[in-house]
Amino acid sequence: MSGVSLKLIVGLGNPGEEYLRTRHNAGFWFVEELARRHGGVFRREPKHQGELARARIGEYDVWLFKPMTFMNRSGGPTQSVATFYKVLPEEILVGHDELDFPPGVVKLKQGGGAAGNNGIRDLIANLGDAFWRLRIGVGKPPATGIDHVLSRPSVVDEKLIHECVDAAADIVPVILEHGAQVAMNRLHSRRPPAEES
Repeated sequence: MSGVSLKLIVGLGNPGEEYLRTRHNAGFWFVEELARRHGGVFRREPKHQGELARARIGEYDVWLFKPMTFMNRSGGPTQSVATFYKVLPEEILVGHDELDFPPGVVKLKQGGGAAGNNGIRDLIANLGDAFWRLRIGVGKPPATGIDHVLSRPSVVDEKLIHECVDAAADIVPVILEHGAQVAMNRLHSRRPPAEES
């Protein structure tokens, strides 16, 4: 089975020290982990309004990108990078926080709506909806979503979210080499944390 051609992997988050460890920055954690594993070094790219790194994942050269415009304006910078490097929407993978999943759950999908995520909504407005998503569970908010995602998770939840980030980083070489279906089967068959002894 042939792999998925991914040329640009984007992590969504908010810039600034105060947001570093908040739930909303799970996408940043994801691309930072890929950079750490695969020799990428992020550099500021003012013309693209973000930080960009080049990584070699197995046999594949991939751009890693963190938009620095805040979550709800991620689409313009991502489109800028994609246009500059001639990357099609279906060659883009976006890692982001997902309120609909509890911490410890991470899933891969292509296309679809924004499901209330303003960063994804802005990406769709700029790129269409054909890009891939790695949805990293951060849990349902007790009240308003914005306060929840901009708060730091509990110690237990943070550990579970980082386990998802690790699992997401593990699966990227599988997507590239073996394709989405193999990657989904492997990722989605992870045992939920509640079942672990």
